Parts: sequence; structure tokens; C-alpha cells
Amino acid sequence: MAHTEDGPRPKYQRIADTLREAIQAGQYGPGDRLPGENDLMATHGVARMTARQALGVLRDEGLAEARKGAGVFVRSFRPLRRRGIQRLAEQQWGNGRSIWSADLENRSLEVDQITVSEEAALERIGAVLELAADEPLCVRRRRFVLDGKPVLLATSYLPMSLVAGSAITHEDTGEGGTYARLADLGHKPVHFLEEVRSRMPSKDEVARLSMSEGTPVILICRTAFTAEGRPVEVNEMKLDAASYVLEYDFDA
Repeated sequence: MAHTEDGPRPKYQRIADTLREAIQAGQYGPGDRLPGENDLMATHGVARMTARQALGVLRDEGLAEARKGAGVFVRSFRPLRRRGIQRLAEQQWGNGRSIWSADLENRSLEVDQITVSEEAALERIGAVLELAADEPLCVRRRRFVLDGKPVLLATSYLPMSLVAGSAITHEDTGEGGTYARLADLGHKPVHFLEEVRSRMPSKDEVARLSMSEGTPVILICRTAFTAEGRPVEVNEMKLDAASYVLEYDFDA
């Protein structure tokens, strides 16, 4: 029996370990149905609640998903490898490519639920962008859908004084996106700061990202700076943690 420093692992965790190992060994492939509660009860001699908890562990880890009336299946969605440094290089957006092109590997990406509005600056955003209390913002909200699966909610805040009348205030910002348009306006971003946290999602985030129960969201807040050190954009992103691998590849 497996033990921890605090004593033996609960039975449901040990059953989850067995199923996880079977998935990793290829016994159950993407889209395959896992043993149901009745199967686990019979195989392991446990109560229904224990079997349900074991399957819940795999759902919480993003390895499995429940389909109403059909059972629990190995997730077929392949996580996106987010290349945190390469995607922001000027050679991406400066040459008219989306920063997502560093990550996609020929996968299908759709951006929907796009809204662009002029809003009063939130105190926390205004402080980062060094704005006066009454200075308005251009706020861009959108959702990113990869291979039919919503994976990211993003909200960008930019000083309206910088972007008024430009393509940044439109739903389609054109080739290279927001950073290319900032460069066109004479405010090219040359430095980025990303802060990463995580928490459990709100009900709205669960619905908009089609998340499995118990899966956290990764929060990434990125600030873009010009060569003069002026902050020109704050982008707050909410990622489905089960849909991402965060990769940072850099030299010593």
C-alpha cells in the first residue's frame, strides 16, 4: 500500500493512480471510455462514492472529461504549448504574423466574442499605465478557441489617447495585431512583463471556457513597454489550465 508522511493514501487516490498510469501507458487512448463507477466498484471492492471520487481526480487534472449519459472519457484535446518568449518577439508581429503563430503548429484558431469599447480606467489598470484618474481606456475583450475548444479569455487595456482613430479601436486590428499597430503609431513595444498566478474559476469563466469541473484557471497579466519605458498596454488573460503547457526557453 502506498503511504505518505501523513499515512496511507485514500483508496480513491490509489484507484486514480492506477487509471492515470493506464492512460499514460496507452491502455486508454484519447477519446476512449474509462471504466465506469460500477466497473470500479466491482474491480476494487469500493463504494460508489469512492469510485466517483477516483474519476473526479482525473477530471480535475484535465486527463478525463465526463459526457452526460455516456460516461467518463480520456480527453482527446491536445494541450497547447505556449512559448512565452518566442511568441512576443518582434519578428512575429513585426512581420505581420499573429503572436499565436509561434504556438499553433498548424492547429485551428478562432477568435470570437470580440468587443471593443471606450471605458473609464479601473484604478489598478490606470496605476500600471500611469494614467490620470479621468483618462479613458480602449478596452478589447475576446475569446480564443483552439480546435473548437475555448482556451483563453483576454482583455487588453490601452490609453485611448494613444490609439484613438487607429485600427486598435476596431475588432480587426490587421496583420501583426495590436503590437504592430502600436509600432505604426510610434509606440512600439520593446519590453514585456508577465505575471502568472492561478485560482479556481468563476461560474462565468467555467461556462465561457467550457471547463471541466475542478480545473483551475491560469492568470497571466502582461504589460507592454516602449523603449522609453512607457507602459502602453495591459493584457489580462485567463487560461484553462488543462489546455496549456507554459514553455519558457531562453539562454543562460
